[in-house]
Amino acid sequence: MRTAIRLAVVISAALAASTALAQNAPTAAAATACPGNPNALGVSRVVEIDTAGGPGFGFEHFKAYDFLRDKEVVLTFDDGPWPGNTPSVLKALANHCTKAMFFVIGKHAGWHPEILKQVAAAGHTIGSHTWGHKDLSAKTFDEAKDEIEKGISAVSIALGGPVDPFFRFPALRHPPEMMKYLADRNVAMFSTDMDSFDFRMRKPEQVIASVMKRLEKRGKGIVLMHDFQQATARGAEQLLEKLKAGGYKIVQVKGKTPIQPLPEYNQIVMKEIGGGMENARPVSSVVKTISE
Repeated sequence: MRTAIRLAVVISAALAASTALAQNAPTAAAATACPGNPNALGVSRVVEIDTAGGPGFGFEHFKAYDFLRDKEVVLTFDDGPWPGNTPSVLKALANHCTKAMFFVIGKHAGWHPEILKQVAAAGHTIGSHTWGHKDLSAKTFDEAKDEIEKGISAVSIALGGPVDPFFRFPALRHPPEMMKYLADRNVAMFSTDMDSFDFRMRKPEQVIASVMKRLEKRGKGIVLMHDFQQATARGAEQLLEKLKAGGYKIVQVKGKTPIQPLPEYNQIVMKEIGGGMENARPVSSVVKTISE
């Protein structure tokens, strides 16, 4: 089974790359076609992952699937969506016509569905990151399952559709029984090749230095950052410029088959969050101060 999954990932990536070259040449030339930014990063390659059996990615925990070439980078952001910070990250990515993966906290999706819709509208990949960012290694099986499934349901409801079949464990703690559960749900697990540790930082230049130092040492990789963090949001534009100057290329990751939320958890989430998530508009377009 392990060999079959590995072959599926490799073949899917190869097919995606060949398809982009043969049928979608503008994708490969995205950097030169980015309006207003001739030095944009763009997206050099798009890979599709067959998540059957729950493969894992990111050398910090998983060594089986090394699909990145030299100087290739997958940008990932955790813990959003969040007002101010997530939109700033989205703006930086849009300015460079490039794409990232967002691992979303279910509660945050419920609080700010209009921001999550912006992430989706920009064409980024959206996975889940539990309901409330709890350490699943400290939970019972049923508690951990609830965290996972409520998170998937919340993101799905906020988006108005199924979620990409990708999951990241909070604090990168991987209880074996929950890894098996996700494998049975055909959800791929993403660790990281390099953690920026941006949650410890208060200045944008610290985040940029952290990412670039680790990339220079490794040469490629899946990078973990947080769109929840202000320093990361403020430094995103300059980081992308540094990546371009360093000759790095961005790879976008997509899932072959979306994960379908479980109906019983949809009901639980709707009861906890309340209605309106699926049709949410920006607060500023709904509520306006007319006297103060």
